[in-house]
Amino acid sequence: GRLLVGSSLSGKTTILNEFFKRHPADDNLDGEAVRVPVLYVSLPESPKDSIYYQILGRLGVQLPSYTKFHVIRETALKLMCERGTQRVAFGKPLVNLGGNRERIAEARIMIEQARLLVLKAAWLIDTRGVMAAMSEISQIKVVCPNVAQQVIDMAIQMHGGGGMSNDFPLAAAWTMARALRLADGPDEVHRGLIAKFELMKYKG
Repeated sequence: GRLLVGSSLSGKTTILNEFFKRHPADDNLDGEAVRVPVLYVSLPESPKDSIYYQILGRLGVQLPSYTKFHVIRETALKLMCERGTQRVAFGKPLVNLGGNRERIAEARIMIEQARLLVLKAAWLIDTRGVMAAMSEISQIKVVCPNVAQQVIDMAIQMHGGGGMSNDFPLAAAWTMARALRLADGPDEVHRGLIAKFELMKYKG
């Protein structure tokens, strides 16, 4: 499974998530013989056990890239909320300053919208076949990395300069999300396909 373990637990601190384990701050950490509560398991031991994996498998998109965004988006939002409630500036928690509550709300809205788009595409594949979901599949390839990038950016802003440092995994996560907007084809290609399928509805 993919795990995120805090230093408050007994045993060595380790981050085993496929992405976060590459974070430079974790180079000297060892994940062996660490006991982890079920609460800290972000994804199941086998991809076959995950509904999210199954859905994306039916969509035919790159599993290692797109399932990762679900964890990264939620982790970024969690870090943003924790920073906002624990950090104080000008006598107030950060969450009460500068429209940060609105940013948290917007992040949650975008995350849920992305997840529901994935579910809709899976439903179309199951009920009407892959060809009926081609537009939604392209939409996912645009939406998933873009939403991740925006949520991570909000989290970086909440962390200030620290968000750009190796003290937090946010800057590296943002870079990965940005890279995926090219690695699986640029946004422009996917948007072009979406527009093509939309315009086909209006051909006489």
